[in-house]
Amino acid sequence: MTPPAAALDSKGANGAGTSGPEPLAAAIFALLVLACFAAFFISQRLKHTPTFVQTFERTPSFTPSGPPSRNLEQISFKLAGADQVTVAIIDVKGNVVATLVRDRPVARYKQFSLRWNGRRGPAHHFRQLTTASGRAILVPVNTGRLAPPGEYRVRVSLRRHGGSVLSPFSFTLVGR
Repeated sequence: MTPPAAALDSKGANGAGTSGPEPLAAAIFALLVLACFAAFFISQRLKHTPTFVQTFERTPSFTPSGPPSRNLEQISFKLAGADQVTVAIIDVKGNVVATLVRDRPVARYKQFSLRWNGRRGPAHHFRQLTTASGRAILVPVNTGRLAPPGEYRVRVSLRRHGGSVLSPFSFTLVGR
């Protein structure tokens, strides 16, 4: 027979004490809350930390066999700190199509400008152009076959700081 509701005391129906949540569960909950706050503040700091490769610029499309004003892909970026860079052209599958420079010293916060002629393989030598404003542009001479039309990206590998950065935007090599 069940006792009337008024007969139940603070121990509950089964006589066990209900003194609140277990101390271990409360400690785990408190640790999870602290971890969430820490993750929030760390992610905010990372969002506002500048990337090492800054201000990527490129021509949206180019035609290697086209008029001189459009026959080279224009690539430009700045580094947050001086380093030696290797700059490669990557296809949509992640394969290296051309290497424009290898272990080239680049100064901190100085715009580094390159041009790609649309040909595969490593650069064998370089030409240097100077704009009317005095900005130097490095023109690597790749002599391999012409790369097929399609989407490409620029990858900048950093020797001293390690790792590499893929350009946030692609560009298009347009066929004839």
